[in-house]
Amino acid sequence: MSGLGRVVRSGVRRRRVQTVVVGLVTAAAVTATVLGGGLLVASQAPFDDAFAAQRGAHLTVRADSGAVTEPQLAASASAPGVVAAAGPYRVLVVAFTERGGMRTPPLTVVARADPGGPVDRIELAGGRWPAGPDEIVLSGGAVRVPPGSRLATPGGAEFTVVGTARSISDTAGAWVLPSAVGVLDGPDTADGYQMLYRFTDARTPTEVATGRDAVVATLPAGAVTGARSWLDVRQQAVEDAAVFVPFLVAFALLGIVMALLVVGTVVAGTVGAATRRIGILKALGCTPAGVVRAFVAQTLLPAAVGAVAGTVTGNLLALPVLAETEEIYGSANTTIAWWVTVLATGGVLAVVTLTAWAAALRAGRLRTVDAIAVGRASGPARGRWASRLAARLPVARPVGLGLARPFARPARTVAILLAVATGAAAMTFATGLAASLLRIQTALTQDVAEVTVTGDPDAGPVADPAAVLAAIDAQPGTRARYGRTQAPGTVAGIADPVSVTTITGDAAWDGFEMVSGRWFAAPGEAVVGGPLLTATGARIGDTVTVRIEGAPVRLRIVGEVFESVMTVFTGTATPTGRNPSEYRVALAPDTEAGAYARALTGALAGRGLTARPSGTETDPLLLVVEGLTATLTLLLLAVAALGVLNMLVLDLRDRVHDLGVHKALGMTPAQTIAMVVASVAGVGLVGGLLGVPAGVAMHRLVVPTMAASGGLHLPEALLDVYGPFLLTALALGGPLTALLGALLPAGWAARTRTATALRSE
Repeated sequence: MSGLGRVVRSGVRRRRVQTVVVGLVTAAAVTATVLGGGLLVASQAPFDDAFAAQRGAHLTVRADSGAVTEPQLAASASAPGVVAAAGPYRVLVVAFTERGGMRTPPLTVVARADPGGPVDRIELAGGRWPAGPDEIVLSGGAVRVPPGSRLATPGGAEFTVVGTARSISDTAGAWVLPSAVGVLDGPDTADGYQMLYRFTDARTPTEVATGRDAVVATLPAGAVTGARSWLDVRQQAVEDAAVFVPFLVAFALLGIVMALLVVGTVVAGTVGAATRRIGILKALGCTPAGVVRAFVAQTLLPAAVGAVAGTVTGNLLALPVLAETEEIYGSANTTIAWWVTVLATGGVLAVVTLTAWAAALRAGRLRTVDAIAVGRASGPARGRWASRLAARLPVARPVGLGLARPFARPARTVAILLAVATGAAAMTFATGLAASLLRIQTALTQDVAEVTVTGDPDAGPVADPAAVLAAIDAQPGTRARYGRTQAPGTVAGIADPVSVTTITGDAAWDGFEMVSGRWFAAPGEAVVGGPLLTATGARIGDTVTVRIEGAPVRLRIVGEVFESVMTVFTGTATPTGRNPSEYRVALAPDTEAGAYARALTGALAGRGLTARPSGTETDPLLLVVEGLTATLTLLLLAVAALGVLNMLVLDLRDRVHDLGVHKALGMTPAQTIAMVVASVAGVGLVGGLLGVPAGVAMHRLVVPTMAASGGLHLPEALLDVYGPFLLTALALGGPLTALLGALLPAGWAARTRTATALRSE
């Protein structure tokens, strides 16, 4: 074994290019595999740990205050299967107004004396719990209002934000003291009771439904207006991290395919280049199995180093995602499970081992006499027809020799082709993913507008919409505009409030994307988000009743708009009792937003409105996805280029004598470089042409899967991101990758002295 060990160490040292290629491709495959598998498992753990620590509610029940009393609700804690209960708490749905006129989405405000209790312990993320009836604590995921801000109710009462908190059961958007209920309650406020339960068994939907039926049976008929299972909350909570998994799986598969391809060709090429050495080893007594083990070991040494590097890199790249889940759930020390890392790393190494073993079997089967006799002589001549055809092409002779070379070594040519195609597919997929994610964020946030006008929604006649829109139209630089008013709404059968946005003017330009149907065009029509359709079971063409500002309004659904929350968009003919609190403006080209906003504020003086440039903060999740995509894509492109480099190094070593003959006949270093580059240029172009459609197909498969993991259905416009110019540029990336891989071997060939090359025969 000591002699075999020396053979292995010698092979690793002498074949530095192959060693680096195997190590890097293994690192890429392990990195992507650890990320994909690790985040899939880790996305579940933070919620489960926090839910157990904070005694989350297995069932959250909303009850009608007019159909049940507090003692009756309290008595439901003795229902069969209930092990703990909290409440009843008064709950109200309120849309607050910030200073400056910005209106918050409708918030579910729960009145609790303290954050503790036997069920749903509230975790303070910052600040403190309310100490008076004019103080409020906001949920970290509801609205982003800094502590110390003032929020006004529709009735004019003001609350001071004294802290932020999180409920693992997602039971509220804000909390106040019970003494604040009288201040919040008003004609425009929906109210009721909230009860929280923990059951003996609640691991499946059936068990939760059984517990729910037991609770409802103890209450008067019609008392329960809504109920939410912790399993629904859990599914929604893990969706953010789950969004990463499909594209990471795609990169993991690309990495594993690259590992199979590159490792197989590296070992096969090494066997071909070491035929004489194999014969000598066998003559000295090395068995066929020993020869195979030697080549496998030469591959596993750099692969093991690459696997360690990939394990560390994969865990480090997962930190931004895991840090976000820690912030959401209040958990700590969230990491990728050790067994996932071991399984992913071991799986990739097993693939590398099997590939190397299969490629090294040829070395074990070589007869000793044949191997020594073959020596370093070149193999059978192939591709003579290609050489004759290239000689007739109107190109320089070195270029013609390069163009014909791929047909002399078809196996290596196919390896280069697949390496370039994989790199081109990765680049195409990454480019489409980034473009789609940007369009998705634009569609979800409607951030096309460059200027936003805000004011007091209760300003009355001074903020007449027609006058405001006329003033905006009269301002030089206006391209499009509309007004919008948000009001709290409720739909029968849905416990959570619905955001109703009333549109004044044409808003279709502001990033709205229709999944199906059309935009509303007549009174009584509305478009809704997919989550609302799912929650109600409604379809396009159905009519739903939405209580807006306390009044029932029947709306006919004419389209599904791309939205991630339960929302309704309708026209001004639907009475909300309020003038628009916000106007959004798109500017003509070459119009500076700051100067426009200052001029418009002056034009609107006396109406209680202020214009400011719009600026939507980029979603941190989007930044993390794009960062991971760029990192993994560059890694795969580097592997593809190194795969080309490895194939060329093997090829040049095989025909180094031919290279010496060419130089002896007068081939200059520049012509040598042209010959080597030409030998991969055509293969690179074909690889790019094959890889681009594969990348587009991967984009069409993975991006909708990512959206589905987040509960969204993508419209076609968000997927149609490839234009002719972009596709052409991506296809040219194939020859560029091949060129990058060919530069070092071409330089080595150009520097090789004629005598040295001829002595290598």
